[in-house]
Amino acid sequence: MTTFTQPQTRPAALLPATTRLGHVHLTIHSLDDEIQFYTRVLGFQLHWRQGAEAALGTQSEILLRLSEDPAARRVQHTTGMYHFAILYPSRKELARALARLFALRYPNYPTDHGISKTTYLDDPEGNNIELYVRSLEDGKMEIVNGQMLVRYADGRVGSGRDPLDVEALLSELDETDRLDLPLPEGTRLGHVHLYASGLKASMDFYAGVLGFQEGPLFEGFRMGEVGLDEQQPHVVAFNTWKGTHAPPAPAGALGLRYFTIVLPTAEDLLRVAERARAAGIAVEATPEGFWMHDPAHVRLLLTDHMLAV
Repeated sequence: MTTFTQPQTRPAALLPATTRLGHVHLTIHSLDDEIQFYTRVLGFQLHWRQGAEAALGTQSEILLRLSEDPAARRVQHTTGMYHFAILYPSRKELARALARLFALRYPNYPTDHGISKTTYLDDPEGNNIELYVRSLEDGKMEIVNGQMLVRYADGRVGSGRDPLDVEALLSELDETDRLDLPLPEGTRLGHVHLYASGLKASMDFYAGVLGFQEGPLFEGFRMGEVGLDEQQPHVVAFNTWKGTHAPPAPAGALGLRYFTIVLPTAEDLLRVAERARAAGIAVEATPEGFWMHDPAHVRLLLTDHMLAV
C-alpha cells in the first residue's frame, strides 16, 4: 500500500488570511417555514423581511439571505450547493447548538472529522447545513491511495467521517446553560461545499485564480478543497458526486443563488478581479462588488464588506 501524507505546509495563499466568507443566498419555497426553522431551531436572528426576501444571521452580521419562489423546483444531478457550514466560536457554543437540536428532537448527524467536530442537518426544504468547530489539534488528514483518513492525536486512525463523541462535547455545558439563546456573536459562515463539474478546473479557479491556498485532492473520494492558511483549511470544498461535467441548475431551481467572499480591503478586491480577468473569466462590476462564475457555473460575489444589517 502506498501512503502519501499531506505536507505540513503548502505555498501561501495569495488572498490575505483575513479574507472570509460572507453570506449565502438561497431560493426557497416558503419564507414563513424557513424563517421559523432558522430562528427557532438554529437561533438565527431575523434582520429584515421585505416581500419575498429575508436576511438572517447573528445580531451584528447577515449570514443568510432567502428569496421565496413558490414555483421553483429541486433539480437533481446538477452543480451547486452541497452544503453551507456555520462555524461556531467555541466547542461550548457548538455543544449548545447540538443540545438544542436534541431537545427539539430535530434530526441531525454528529460526525468527527478529526480536524473538526460537526453535525449535519437539513432545513425543511432539504438544504444541507453543517454546524461545526475546528479542532486541528485533535488530528491530521492524510491520503492513502487517493482516499482520505485521519490520524488522531490519541493514536486512532479513522475515515474522517467517524461518529462524534457526543457525550464529551455536551460535557462543555452544565445544568445552568440555556439552550434557547440566539446565535452567538463570532459565529460565521465557515465554509461552503459545492457540487462541481471537475476537480482540477475547480482547484485551478479557487487556488490559481482567486488565490486561496491549494488544499488536498482526494481523487478516490472525488473531492478537493482550498483554504486560507494552515489554521483555516477547508474554506471552499468541491466534489464531483453529481457527476463529472454535471450541468448547472436551470433558472428557477431551488437552492443556491450565490455565495460571497469578503476581502479585507478594496485594493485586495481589485487584485482578485484583475487576476480573474487575466484568466479570461467574465467579471461584472457592480456597487455590491464583483460578480463571476466558477467553472461549474456556481455564481459568487467578491466584495470588501459584509451585507449591511
